[in-house]
Amino acid sequence: MSSVPERSEINAQYKWDLESIYATDGDWEAAYEEVEGRLSDLEAYEGRATEDGETLLSVLELSDELIREVAMVASYARMRSDEDTSDQQYQALSTRAQSLASRARSAGSFIEPEVQSLDRDELDRMIAETDGLEQYDHYLDDVMRMKEHTRSAEIENLLAEFGEVTGASGEIYNMLSNADMGFPTVEDPDGDAVEITQSNFVNLLKNPDREFRQSVYEGYFDEWSDVRNSVGAAYKNSVKADVKYARARNYDTAREAALDGPNVPSEVYDNLLETVRDNLDKLHRHAELKRDSLGVDELRMWDLYMPMTDSESPNLDYDQAVEYVVEAVGALGEDYQSRVAEGIESRWIDVYESQDKQAGAYSGGTYDTQPFILMNYQDDISSMYTLAHELGHSLHSQLTSETQPYVYSGYEIFVAEVASTVNEALLTNHLLETVDDPEFRLHVLNEYLERFRSTLYRQTLFADFEYQAHQIVENDEALTPDRLDGIYGDLKREFYEPAVVDDRIEREWMRIPHFYRAYYVYQYSTGISAAVALADKILDEGEPAAERYLNFLRNGSREYPLELLRDAGVDMASPEPIQRALNVYDTHLDEMEELI
Repeated sequence: MSSVPERSEINAQYKWDLESIYATDGDWEAAYEEVEGRLSDLEAYEGRATEDGETLLSVLELSDELIREVAMVASYARMRSDEDTSDQQYQALSTRAQSLASRARSAGSFIEPEVQSLDRDELDRMIAETDGLEQYDHYLDDVMRMKEHTRSAEIENLLAEFGEVTGASGEIYNMLSNADMGFPTVEDPDGDAVEITQSNFVNLLKNPDREFRQSVYEGYFDEWSDVRNSVGAAYKNSVKADVKYARARNYDTAREAALDGPNVPSEVYDNLLETVRDNLDKLHRHAELKRDSLGVDELRMWDLYMPMTDSESPNLDYDQAVEYVVEAVGALGEDYQSRVAEGIESRWIDVYESQDKQAGAYSGGTYDTQPFILMNYQDDISSMYTLAHELGHSLHSQLTSETQPYVYSGYEIFVAEVASTVNEALLTNHLLETVDDPEFRLHVLNEYLERFRSTLYRQTLFADFEYQAHQIVENDEALTPDRLDGIYGDLKREFYEPAVVDDRIEREWMRIPHFYRAYYVYQYSTGISAAVALADKILDEGEPAAERYLNFLRNGSREYPLELLRDAGVDMASPEPIQRALNVYDTHLDEMEELI
C-alpha cells in the first residue's frame, strides 16, 4: 500500500533548518514578547511623525525595525505550522503571530496619513535637509501617490485591525482543505491501494491507465462536493471583504484597488485577457494533439495532465534534479550558480511530502533569515521544475536583501513570478541542449508545454473567473456555489473547446487557494510572458543581458514593477511580450508534433 510517511521518518538533510531562525520555541516566545512590548514605542509617535525631518526618519526606521522582527516571528510560526497542519500547538503560534502582525500594522497605521498631510514641497524639503531620509524617497513618493485612497489615521487604524478578520476566509479554507478533508484510497493498476492527497492528485492523473485516472478524478472531486457549501461561503465572504476594503479606500472596484498597490494599470490585466482569448486556437491545438497522442476519441478532464509520450515520466530522484538545476542556472553567472548550490546544502528546502504537511510549494523566509522553500517532491520532472521555480524566488529574495535597505527588500508578485519562470526557461534550454536520451527530451518538452499551458492559459482562466466573481458582488448580486460553478464551467468549455467538460470540473475553483488573495493569479501569466523575453535575451546576448537581469533581481522594490522590467529589457504595458510568449508556445507545439 502506498502511504505518506510521518515527518519523523524523513532524513534531516531533506528538512529545512528552521532552528537557524529560533533555536527553540522558547526563543520564539521571547522574541514575540520583546517585539510586542515595543509596539507602544511606535504608537508614541502618533500625531508628530512629520513635525520635522529627523522625527520622520526616526519613526520610519523604528517601523522598519519592528516589522522586520514581526516578520521573523510570523515566518517561523507559519512554517512550523506548515510542517504539520494538524498540529494544534503550531496552529496556535501561527494565529498569535498573525494577530501580532495585525497589531503591528495598526501601531504604524498613522504614518502614511501623516505623511500625506504634507504637500509635496514640504516633503521634498524634509528629504533634502535630513541626512538619511533620502533612502526613503521612492517609498515616500509611493505614499503620496496613494493619498486619495488613504483614510484618516483613525480609519486606517481600524482597517489595519480588521486585517486579521478579513483574512479569516482564507485561513478557514486552508484548514479545511489541508487538515480536515480526507480523500479516498483508490486501487492502482497493480492492485495496490493508493491514498489520494492534495499533493499527489495531479501526479496520479499522469498514470497511463485511463480507468485509474478516471477513478482518481472522480473520487477527488466527489470529496469536494461534500464541502461545496462551506467552500462557497468562504470564497463568497473573501470576495465581499475584497470589495468592501476597496470601497473603504475610495476605489470603484476591487481589481482597481489590487492593481493600484503595485502601480499596475488596469490595461495590463485587460491586455492579458484579450491577448490570450485571441490565441485560444493554440491551446485548442494542444488539446487536439494530446487527444491524438493518447489515441482516444474524446479528450476528457482526467486526460488533461497526461504527457504526450509513450511512457510515464522518468523517475528523477531529488539529488539528480538538484544537479540539473544547478547546471542550468550557470547561464546567470558563477556567483548566482554557487548561491543556488550553497543554499541547497544549507538546508533551505523542506523536500518531501509527509503526513498533514501543507500541500504545494512556496519560497519563504525574511530579510533577516536565509530563504526557505517548502516542497512536496514526487521524484518526477515536474517536481524538478518546481525546484527551479522556487529557487528563482529565493535567489531574488537573497540578492534583494543583500543590496537594498529593508524598505525596498520586498518585491511585488508582478515581478516575483518573472524570477521563478526565468529559471524554468533556462532549465528547459539546458536539458534540451545537454541530454541525449530521446525519451527524456520528449518528457522535458512535454513538461515545458504543460507548464506553459498551466501558467499562461490556466492562470488567465483563473484571472477571468475571479474578475467575474468580483463583478457579481460589486453589482450587489448573490455569489452562490451554483453561480460559481456556472462561471467556471463556461470558461473551461471556452478554453478547452476540443475536450469534454463534465460537471465535476465545474467545481475545480474550489481547490484553488490563490483565489483567497485577490487578483494574484494574473501575475503568473504576465510573469511567464516577461520571463520568456528575458531568458531569450540571456541566452542570446550572454553576460550583458544576464547582468541587466541580475540588477533587476537586486533592485527589489526600489522602483515600480513596470519600470523595473523596462530596465531589464521588457515592456509589460504592451501586449507584445504576451504575444511573443504565445508564439514560442506555438513553436514548441510544432516541435512536439514532429517528435510524436
